[in-house]
Amino acid sequence: MKKQYAISLFLASLLIVAFAAIAGSGRSGDNALAAPPIGSTIDDFKLPDVDGATHSLASLKGKNGAVLIFIATRCPISNGYNERMEKLSQDYKARGINVIGINSNVTEPASEVKSHAAEKGLTFTILKDGGNKIADRFGAGHTPEAYVINANNKLVYHGRIDNSLKIDNVTSNDVRDALDEMLAGKAVRRTGGAAFGCSIKRVS
Repeated sequence: MKKQYAISLFLASLLIVAFAAIAGSGRSGDNALAAPPIGSTIDDFKLPDVDGATHSLASLKGKNGAVLIFIATRCPISNGYNERMEKLSQDYKARGINVIGINSNVTEPASEVKSHAAEKGLTFTILKDGGNKIADRFGAGHTPEAYVINANNKLVYHGRIDNSLKIDNVTSNDVRDALDEMLAGKAVRRTGGAAFGCSIKRVS
């Protein structure tokens, strides 16, 4: 009898831990959101920047497209890419591609996002996604996680920025390769690479 009680208690404990994990994610396992498929049209949306001014995707996109990157202030993986994201923005701006940052973490207020950008030297526009509505629409799960759209708002790449947090170990510059192929009028060969980083801290 005592053994049966102990097993029941153990199973109950497992259930409590599982429910706590789901609640902490801000999303139930049944409601996991899928990313839009490659080749689909990305609809316009509006979000405020860190100063509260509202921008549309159409107004921020370059003439040849954009790179949307879900980023964070406290994630060490996202922070490990700060310099690379800024360099990406600088290198492709003159080629008609604008980098747009999106912060969807409920734990990171706009004021923190603003001060973080100033401290880290991020000059591209960063939008605050309150309620993680755009992260949900894109099926974004990590920071950093990148989406490349072309001049016609077609999604041509979704995934990691490159293949290693340590810059000396990078052997595949996925986003840059996608952009170069897109700008050359070629089909993007590698349309995705599994994004890695910290989970987006969603609302409960």
